Amino acid sequence: MKSPLLPILASALFLGGCASPSTPKSASAAPSTAQPSAPAASADDGKQWFREARFGMFIHWGVYAVPAGVYQDKPIGGIGEWILNNAQIPLSEYRTYAKDFTAANYDPAAWAALAREAGMKYVVITSKHHDGFALYDSAASEWDVANPSCPAPDDLLSPLAKNVRAQGLKFGLYYSQAQDWTHPGGGKYRKNWDPAQEGDFDAYLRDLAIPQVKEILTRFQPDIVWWDTPAQMNKERAQPIQDLLTAHPSIITNNRLGGGFEGDTKTPEQHIPPRGFPGQMFEVCMTMNDTWGFKKTDHNWKSTQQILRNLSDISSKGGNFLLNVGPTADGRIPEPSIERLKAVGRWMKVNSEAIYATQPSPFARRLPWGRVTQKIEPSGATTLFLHVWEWPADGRLLLPTLQAAPRSARVLADGRKVKTTPSTDGLVVNLTGTAPDPDVSVVVLEFKSPVTVTQSAFATPEADGTLTLHPMDADTHGSYGGNINLYGTGASAILTHWLDAIWRVEYQLKTPAARTWRVTAEVAAPAATKLKLRNGKTEVPVDLAPTGPGQSWKTVELGTIALPAGQTSLELVPVKGGWKPIELRTVRLTPVP
Repeated sequence: MKSPLLPILASALFLGGCASPSTPKSASAAPSTAQPSAPAASADDGKQWFREARFGMFIHWGVYAVPAGVYQDKPIGGIGEWILNNAQIPLSEYRTYAKDFTAANYDPAAWAALAREAGMKYVVITSKHHDGFALYDSAASEWDVANPSCPAPDDLLSPLAKNVRAQGLKFGLYYSQAQDWTHPGGGKYRKNWDPAQEGDFDAYLRDLAIPQVKEILTRFQPDIVWWDTPAQMNKERAQPIQDLLTAHPSIITNNRLGGGFEGDTKTPEQHIPPRGFPGQMFEVCMTMNDTWGFKKTDHNWKSTQQILRNLSDISSKGGNFLLNVGPTADGRIPEPSIERLKAVGRWMKVNSEAIYATQPSPFARRLPWGRVTQKIEPSGATTLFLHVWEWPADGRLLLPTLQAAPRSARVLADGRKVKTTPSTDGLVVNLTGTAPDPDVSVVVLEFKSPVTVTQSAFATPEADGTLTLHPMDADTHGSYGGNINLYGTGASAILTHWLDAIWRVEYQLKTPAARTWRVTAEVAAPAATKLKLRNGKTEVPVDLAPTGPGQSWKTVELGTIALPAGQTSLELVPVKGGWKPIELRTVRLTPVP
């Protein structure tokens, strides 16, 4: 669904899968003023490659690519790989789709080459999604590519692993360990719709999930194991799976096994956490359109610019970007995905130095013109990479509170020299000419020693006592369904695509004294909506009248709220049942006498 007001910058939907029955073959706190560096690694933990990789390919492929989002000639809402669940297809009927899962045009060498061309450092593919269908010949189940009804080769994973590694990339496997809609007893997030799903969950784990985890660990030796949706997984149930990993200490695992096992990485899905996870590894997984598994009706593709800026944003927070492709049933990656990945690859050939092995930005707040990554040498020499999203009309970029002068400054793409000027507000970078890239241009500043940035993470009142909160100051909290989008930069920036009532906006503030504030905002609200101002347990209801059709901007009163002295926050929270999408510019707080 597109925003009725502006083009979408980041769209998303829930990560999931599909299913069909099977018969076992055999049973067995407040932010600081500086971003911490990426987590330190021991010399032999085998995971440093992941900390430096920054960019990977996710592949969702399975029987769900056959119906491709359509059941009984009707488009089914939601993501493609959830069609079995969303349409509640009888398992015996879903199983017949296997005959059309041909993989006839599957070219693992081309897939691997595309990932490398895009500048990706690793590939993760679904070995079994929620529909229970395995992309290899499993001894624990007949519901796999080796099933007599399925014309695909008996092993789709080994050829990809071989070719990915031949390209110098790491290879990973997704495995849905708990949610399985086809095997009896498999965990679910809704009630069974087919008697064939009935069974004991612990028996499912013992006889299917654990044996299959053993298979993928030993047969494919993955560098990553990507768990998902830990329905009903307590510590006792997850422990046997966790124990299997002890023989593979270098494997990267995520935080979705369940049972309190947090793995190595956090996995925000379809949204970029506003301040990342300082000091921890994390990986943002995201689709290129609105689905993970192939869906023939989904043409809502993100632009190359959006993908590049997502990569820039995530890298500036010290995270990795796992970008998805959903091949067709015959094994073709959709052409729009290929076009975008090749375009990203062309950018990476020029600018990858600003992405790989970088550390988070030293600036505690987002900058109005783009993002920053850095590299710090053992000697202390520091390189700042300025990711310029919008080339300034006046040629001036401000690096707030940075006083050191760089020993060199240049545009990465063409080597043109750049002058810098110290100021009371920080270092001014003086750009000339036009941007070498309309999406993201990179300026490189080299310093002899570590840079010192004293910028506060908090918005503070101006000289007249008012406190102005810009879109760049907003921490937007999304979900598996996506997030509010920051569109534009500088004075033209707005928050848009606020489609879901569970998404919220938060501003980090620092106030000089406890007092009551009058809150106004520049909004575009086509329809009446309800929200609330929130600070801790204090909530102020807001009934917002329409401002007019489309982008009819007005400055409106949101109400008054008491805030404590010091570091605190102000949230704008939708009211469920009364929320209609709005767009937001500046929020202002004025002290009440």
